[in-house]
Amino acid sequence: MKPIDLDEKLSRFNDHWSPRIIASVNGQEVKLVKFSGSFDWHSHADADEMFVVLKGSFTMEFRDHSVELTQGQMIVVPKGVEHRPVAEAECSVMLVEPAGLLNTGDGEESDRTTSGTWIESDEAASD
Repeated sequence: MKPIDLDEKLSRFNDHWSPRIIASVNGQEVKLVKFSGSFDWHSHADADEMFVVLKGSFTMEFRDHSVELTQGQMIVVPKGVEHRPVAEAECSVMLVEPAGLLNTGDGEESDRTTSGTWIESDEAASD
């Protein structure tokens, strides 16, 4: 077992809305992702999602309200609740969600749709 350096892992990629898996815990995946702009409206019928802000800030929009989140804060979106994250400036977020969960949930598939990819120790930064 070795510690996972979150800053080092975040430095290995530059693209937005493309989660990188850094660990697996009891059927859940721990992912790092960078947000910028607006993501797609979606929900996950059978899965809760946890978002922890590591750097910056973003707004979690729901159909009837919005929640502002800043560094050091987190939110759990319950299964079945439609939502979309929106970041005015780039921010870094840690996600904890069931293994294999698609980031666009029950929304339309797009070029952003992914369940995440493992970040390798020798992966070079990409756009």
